Amino acid sequence: MWKKIALYSVALIVLSAALLWTFRFDVLVTLASKKSKKPVAENQEINWQKGPEQKDSTKTDLPNIVLILADDMGINDVSTFGGGMIETPNIDKLAAKGALFTNGYSGHANCAPSRAALLTGRDATRTGYDTTPIPDGMSRIIAAIENNEDNGRPEMSYSAEADATNPTYDNRGLPGSEILIPEILKESGYHTMHIGKWHLGRSPEMMPNAQGFDESLMMDSGLYLPVDHPESVNAPVESSGLDRFIWATMRYSVNWNGGEIFKPNGYLTDYFTEEAEKAIEANANRPFFLYLAHWGPHNPVQAKRADYEAVGDIQPHNKRVYAAMLRSIDRSVERVMAKLEKQGIADNTIVILSSDNGGADYVAINDLNKPYRGWKNTFFEGGIRVPFSVTWPNVIDESTVIEEPVNHIDLMPTIINMANADLPQDREIDGVDIAPLWQGQPELERPQNAMFWFTGDYRVVQSKGWKLQQNPKSGQTFLHNLNVDPTEQKNLADSESAKLAELTKLIDAHFANSVDVIGESTIAAPITIDKHLGERMTEGDTYVIWNN
Repeated sequence: MWKKIALYSVALIVLSAALLWTFRFDVLVTLASKKSKKPVAENQEINWQKGPEQKDSTKTDLPNIVLILADDMGINDVSTFGGGMIETPNIDKLAAKGALFTNGYSGHANCAPSRAALLTGRDATRTGYDTTPIPDGMSRIIAAIENNEDNGRPEMSYSAEADATNPTYDNRGLPGSEILIPEILKESGYHTMHIGKWHLGRSPEMMPNAQGFDESLMMDSGLYLPVDHPESVNAPVESSGLDRFIWATMRYSVNWNGGEIFKPNGYLTDYFTEEAEKAIEANANRPFFLYLAHWGPHNPVQAKRADYEAVGDIQPHNKRVYAAMLRSIDRSVERVMAKLEKQGIADNTIVILSSDNGGADYVAINDLNKPYRGWKNTFFEGGIRVPFSVTWPNVIDESTVIEEPVNHIDLMPTIINMANADLPQDREIDGVDIAPLWQGQPELERPQNAMFWFTGDYRVVQSKGWKLQQNPKSGQTFLHNLNVDPTEQKNLADSESAKLAELTKLIDAHFANSVDVIGESTIAAPITIDKHLGERMTEGDTYVIWNN
């Protein structure tokens, strides 16, 4: 009898161990999910501070400034740039009213460093903010899942040491010593408001209210709707460890001025838009700066059912859901512009639209950044070439098209100058004012006549149309002449030795005095340039190693 019990017990233990091993990644994600769950209060009404009942005649020369930033929206997602997934008529209309930049670049190829570059006007060599902080424990789980996938890719490396010694997620952000756009504008008489994504730290000195924003409605987690909401259409990507982690751990939540977290009211993109309308109305009689930082179309790929139905029979399913997300972003632009018109302040409002980086490979959609190669998390053109427009009625002529390359780091000095404010004199600002371009100047003068990007030892320079990428972890160097090869088809690293040496010298000089990074890379991931994460890598496919 006891022998049978012992045998059954051993068999049960073996079976349990086998099941645990088989479903070990699901267990990891489930544990992470339970750890991340926090109580979320019911929706709270936001009462935006009201400006004066009448305009202050001493400040009528100050333009309002609305900065709309999408997340992971590549240049091919917008029809005015040639995108073909769906039409984006309202984004197109906005761009046609002012200056459309056909060679607009993000400050980085990843979320947080791009936002840091945009808001400070400084690249990561100055701020040390070269990688995107991700929730504690996430790197280890993603690496474990990705390395178990039979996708033909080199193994993703994970550094437990860096993970253990880095600042925690909440404390890994832009230090309070950095000076951001809203801080300067606030001192110059602007009311400053933030709505949406932040991703620049959550410690007291790093939160939006500490970095110059009078009011902040901040995205707390990452769901657009509860997963089981009847109006939610979901498209998870099983081949992506990041996507699986996000679906399992993200909440449907926001917070107001750093207070308790609570549920939004409706589909997240629409909710942020509705609050932007309220914020504009409350402040129509005083100069304001509104930073509307949408989460869309970043994963999780999750749309409102009405948008899913409206975009038509796009195949496959995840592409249709993604297209529906783009529709909600385009509608947001329409509603913001309509509110400015209704309040009678459209003619005195500068509207800037861009995206933090290109489209991502982990949403598993073919040709997402076509015709450009690469994705978010690469410095190929698909990762850093983004929608970019500036509209300023009666100042910028309608239908202005500018081909000169511009960068997110240029927005800080441009906005400050447009607001008749002063740039800080105690630090280097890498960006340059781009206003001369819509005033007829053919090109800009930059330090070293170049733009730079980096994460870890992956370093890039672009100068006068020539672009050099150094990616030591993959053992590769890429040299392209964008003047004749804008889609980076022909690598000239072996045939243009003089140009290679010239650009290498620029990189060495620029990075010689870099400050220490805020956090070390915890994972080094292989990213195939021409295939998304749902496609198998085969011999001969081009890839880079991305540090994060």
